[in-house]
Amino acid sequence: MNVHNLMEDVVIKAVNTLYDRVKGENVPWLTCDCENCRLDTVSYVLNRIPPKYVVSGRGVTHNVEYLASSQLLADIDSMALEGMRTVSTTKRPFHNENRQDCEIHGSSAKAEPAFNFFTFMGVVLDGNTFEPVTNATITLKMDGKVAEMVDKTWSNPFHLVPSTKGVYSFWVKSLPAKESGERQYFHFSIEIEAEGYSESVYHFEVPIMSEECVRQTLDSTYTLKMKDLVIFKK
Repeated sequence: MNVHNLMEDVVIKAVNTLYDRVKGENVPWLTCDCENCRLDTVSYVLNRIPPKYVVSGRGVTHNVEYLASSQLLADIDSMALEGMRTVSTTKRPFHNENRQDCEIHGSSAKAEPAFNFFTFMGVVLDGNTFEPVTNATITLKMDGKVAEMVDKTWSNPFHLVPSTKGVYSFWVKSLPAKESGERQYFHFSIEIEAEGYSESVYHFEVPIMSEECVRQTLDSTYTLKMKDLVIFKK
């Protein structure tokens, strides 16, 4: 058994039950109940309650009474309802996409060698104030072409908004390799456009060692922190 957060099971069940119930009541504020919106609500709740991690059946046994607490279940329902309202009013662009297009897929036949890219993360700053730029379009290109992301939940171009505080992120789709252990350099550029600022382009090169198969889950430790990107007003 791997490390598992028991709260995921409880929250997923509670959120789906609540969505079905509210949908049946035809409430006007529920504008969508697609799988992506449901998963956004699940994430909303899980980010606001303490986790319960276990690695064995004994861990599950020790938490049975806690998971059955009527107060816990009531708190989860209350938070799930709050999350549903929030998601319904701030739906992501991909919310109504087929779930298959929002998941990473490797080879269905067998594990094949692949170049798996880091998650690129960085921040865009104003060159005069060194404050985060809150409204800009960031485009990641590989060899001069817009880089394809792992799935539709990752945007390219990426649009900065005030809540991201100048931070952008990209996760490029894996590319096939001849064998694992193959080393190759990949050339990227980041283009930044923002109203009132001069267009800026930054180039960089990343060495990648191919692995045995496509990475299908996000690994926060496999991240490349980019240098701060600075843009100047016209």
